[in-house]
Amino acid sequence: MSGPLLRVSHLAVHYGDLVGVADVSFEVSEGAAVALLGSNGAGKTTTLNALAGLVRPAAGSIEWRGERIDGAPPHAVVGRGIALSPEGWRLFVMQSVEQNLRLGATPLADRSRLAPLLDRVFTLFPRLAERRRQLAGTLSGGERQMLAVGRALMSDPKLLMLDEPSLGLAPAVVDAMYETLAKLRAEGLTLLVAEQSMELALEIADTASVMQTGRTVLSGTAREIADSPVLHRAYLGAAL
Repeated sequence: MSGPLLRVSHLAVHYGDLVGVADVSFEVSEGAAVALLGSNGAGKTTTLNALAGLVRPAAGSIEWRGERIDGAPPHAVVGRGIALSPEGWRLFVMQSVEQNLRLGATPLADRSRLAPLLDRVFTLFPRLAERRRQLAGTLSGGERQMLAVGRALMSDPKLLMLDEPSLGLAPAVVDAMYETLAKLRAEGLTLLVAEQSMELALEIADTASVMQTGRTVLSGTAREIADSPVLHRAYLGAAL
C-alpha cells in the first residue's frame, strides 16, 4: 500500500445550521499512534464519529487505504477494520461483560476467531475476566473504559480510535490504560486517540493534530506539537 492508511481532507460536519466540524485534515500511517488534540468543544468527537460512519460529512473526504469511505454506514466502516471506543462508553448496561464483548465481535465473518479475540481481551484486561458474568452497568468507571476498549478490539480492527480514554478516570487507572495502549501499539495496531490531556496523548503519539473550533490549526510530530505555542493558545481558546 502506498500512502497513509487513513487520510482525512477538509472534513466538515453540520448538525442542521450548527457547524460541528468546519475544516479538519490529517493523516494516519499504518502502525502509528496519532493524537487528535483540542479542548472541550473543539470537534474531536464529531470527527471520530464521522470516521466511524455515525454522522455524515457535509464536505471533504475520508480515505481508507486510498478508497473513499465518507458517508459509508457504521457496519461497513467496522467491516473495513476501523473500530471506535466512544466517549461515555455506550455499553449495554443490562448485559454482562462477556455479552458486551461478544456483541463487539458481530462484524466478524469468521466466527472461529471469536474465542482467541476474547482471550486476547481478557489477557489485556484481567479485571474483565474476573467480571465476565457481571452486568456492565455495575462496573466502575475504569472497568467500563476497559470494556469499551475491549469491545472495540473484538472486531479485530486495523485502526483503533479512542475518544477521551482518560476522561473522568483516576490517575492510576489512566496510567494502566495508556500502558495497555502502548502494548497494543507495540503489537502493530494503529491508534488514533482524541484527548483533552495533551501530555498523555503526546507521550504515546508519533504525530498529532491540534483542533480549535472545528478546524485543524496545527499538525506535526509529537515533539514539534509539544513545543509549539500554538498548542497552548488552542487550549486557552485564544485567537490564532
